[in-house]
Order: sequence, then C-alpha cells, then structure tokens
Amino acid sequence: MHEKIPGTRWYRVIAPILITCIISFMDRVNISFALPGGMDQDLAITSQMAGMVSGIFFIGYLFLQVPGGRIAVNGSGKRFIAWSLIAWMVVSIVTGFVTNHYQLLALRFVLGISEGGMLPVVLTMVSNWFPEKELGRANAFVMMFAPLGGMFTAPISGYIINVLDWRWLFIIEGLLSAAVLLVWWLVIADRPEEARWLPTREKEYLLRELARDRAVHRNAAPISKAPLKAVFRNSGLMKLVALNFFYQTGDYGYTLWLPSILKNLTGTNMAGVGLLAAIPFVATILGIYAISWLSDRTGKRRLWVMVSLFCFAAALLASVVLHSNIVASYIALVVCGFFLKAATSPFWSIPGRIASPEVAGGARGVINGLGNLGGFCGPYLVGIMTMLYGQNVAVCWLAGSLVVAGIITALLPRNCDINPSAPRGAGTDERLMSVK
Repeated sequence: MHEKIPGTRWYRVIAPILITCIISFMDRVNISFALPGGMDQDLAITSQMAGMVSGIFFIGYLFLQVPGGRIAVNGSGKRFIAWSLIAWMVVSIVTGFVTNHYQLLALRFVLGISEGGMLPVVLTMVSNWFPEKELGRANAFVMMFAPLGGMFTAPISGYIINVLDWRWLFIIEGLLSAAVLLVWWLVIADRPEEARWLPTREKEYLLRELARDRAVHRNAAPISKAPLKAVFRNSGLMKLVALNFFYQTGDYGYTLWLPSILKNLTGTNMAGVGLLAAIPFVATILGIYAISWLSDRTGKRRLWVMVSLFCFAAALLASVVLHSNIVASYIALVVCGFFLKAATSPFWSIPGRIASPEVAGGARGVINGLGNLGGFCGPYLVGIMTMLYGQNVAVCWLAGSLVVAGIITALLPRNCDINPSAPRGAGTDERLMSVK
C-alpha cells in the first residue's frame, strides 16, 4: 500500500508544458530587448508607440481565454498547443522582416491571440494528470515559466542582438518554437488513458485518485453552470478584477520596460543589459516561494498580497530616488524582481474563499482576462509618461498603480484569509453567503 508510485508524469507532462510556456514568454517579451536594441531607430518608433507595440499583445490575448479552456476540457489540449506553437513560430519569424510599426502592431496583436488560450489549456491539462493532493505543486512548477522565461530570455536576447541584430532575435527564437513543437508532439499526452508510455502502476494510481476527486466534487455540492452575471454581482470578485488590473499594470510595465531602464541606467551594450536583466528574475523565483510559504503558514492571504504589492511599489520608487547611484538603483530593481510575482500565489487562492465553486471557476477567467488589460495599460502608460515627462516619472506612475492595488486588497472580505488550525471545509458558509 505504501509502495512508491512511479513519477513519470512529472517529467513527461510538467517538463514539456513548462518548456512550452517558457517559449511563449520569450516570444511575448523579446520585444522589450528588440526596441532598445535598434528596432526603435530602424522603424522610427517613439516611446509612445513602443508602449503601444508592447501592450497591444494583451488586447489580442483576451480572445481565446474561454475557448481555449473549453477545447482542453472537451477536445485535445495537445493539438491546440501544437497549432499555437506553429502560430508563434510564424509570427516571430515574420516579425524579423517588418519594415514599419503598423506591421509590427498587427503581428503583436496576432501573437496575443495565438497565445491567449495557452494558460487555460495547460492548466486544464495539468488537472487531467494530477490528483488534487498533487495539483498545487504541479501548478506551482508550471507558473514558474514567467521567472524562468525571464532568466533565459534576457541573456539570450541580449547576446543575439549584440552579435547579430534585433531581426535575428525574432527569427532565431521563432525557429526555437519549431524545435519545441517536435518535443511537444512526441512527448505529451492529453490524459493518462491515452499515454502508452505510462507505467501500469502509475496509470492505475492516477485513474483511481482522479476518479475519487471527481466523486468528492460531485457529492460535495450540486455543481451547475453558474451564469456569468453571478460573477459580476459578487462585489468581492469585482474587487479582485480591479486589484489584478492595477497589479498587472505595474507587473508588465516593469517587465517590458526593464531592458530600456537598465540600458539608460548603466549605458552598457545589449549583452550586458541581458545579463543584468536576468538577475531580477532569479529573485522572482525566490519571492514566489517565500511569500507563498508565508501565506500558507499564516493563512493571511490579504496581508501577504498587500506586503508584496507595497514592497514592489517602494522598490520602484527607490530605483528612481537612487538613480544617481547606479549600484543602489540596480539593487532596487532586483528587489522589484523579488516581489514581481510574489503576490500571485495568495491572490489566486482567494476566489474560492469568497464564492461558491461554480462561480469561482468562471470568476478566474474573468479576473485573468480583464486583469490582463493592465498588461496593455502598463507598457503604454510608461511609453506616454516617458515621452511627456521622462522615464523616472513613468516608473513612479507604475508604483502608484501598485499602491492602488494594495489599497483594494485591504478592502477585500475578511474571509479571504484562512485559519490554519480550522478544520478542513471551514468557511464554506461564508463563501456561499458572499454570492449575492
């Protein structure tokens, strides 16, 4: 009974999913290196247009959020991601041949559409493979794609631009998608039942545990398709939408402008900028782990979301105040990296605390979709503010957005927090009562 179950699923499912997500992140943020690496001069792109080019991705990103998740549930997530990889490859390579910013805007928008279904699809695939007692760890590995993607993108992009130019950056990273597509198609499977490579004992374990989880959910409460209006009628969930919007404004404003900020701060070449930009993402991994551990240990979800947001804002302001001291300002930017994604773990545990399961499920899509509009506003805001008032003022605006997100966190219902010593299932009545 206590015989160790094989862990094939961890490297045959999580590893290719993580690699694919990293590639998507590289395609998403490589524009932040191309712009200060010569694209802005070659295509006569102003700081305002640079913000638009960086942010328009997130407008397209909205379109496949819900359809992608449904396809993964009712069809094949493996095929969906395979076609997505083909789209990323084509868009990236074609971007290497653009001649004006209108072409660039169109391609960035299309890239956003082609990446929009990725996260709901891969998270659904993970839920097909891991029982609930393993699901938290599995999702945590997948969500590491952003900091890991930043760590790989920064030095690779900086080196390619320094040795070749920005056009080759898109071409080479596009061809990388083709290599990942081959690995994806040969290795991954949608469900345990379809995996011929899965050891018999592991397959039996997974089918048994997954069936048990489904039975528990069926018996716990009658799950129905809650109308979308139930999400919008829940004031707590709407606060989460607003919170995520202002959070993503600061998050992507920092992420997509970091190479430009570092180049202006240090005056180094793009290879040096790439190396410097990698360190904050190393700190991001540490921040995710530290804050998620503290949040689980104390049960104070709101507190650790606020701590992360306010510290992120303070570090941004410190990077401006200390601008005359290159080392001190850079250390402040690394601290920003530590808190960049630290709030995500406690934040995404909150919807299920303030809404019934069926409403919370729809709410996560709304929160993610509308919140990611901040991914457009952040870069665009920095571009506008940089053009009108300079980069330091733009960074202060990002800090202000994070402060607003922190204030909204303080206004969330008290039952967002949990009492670690309380029996499992406590708080169910509060969650149900919060659905108005």
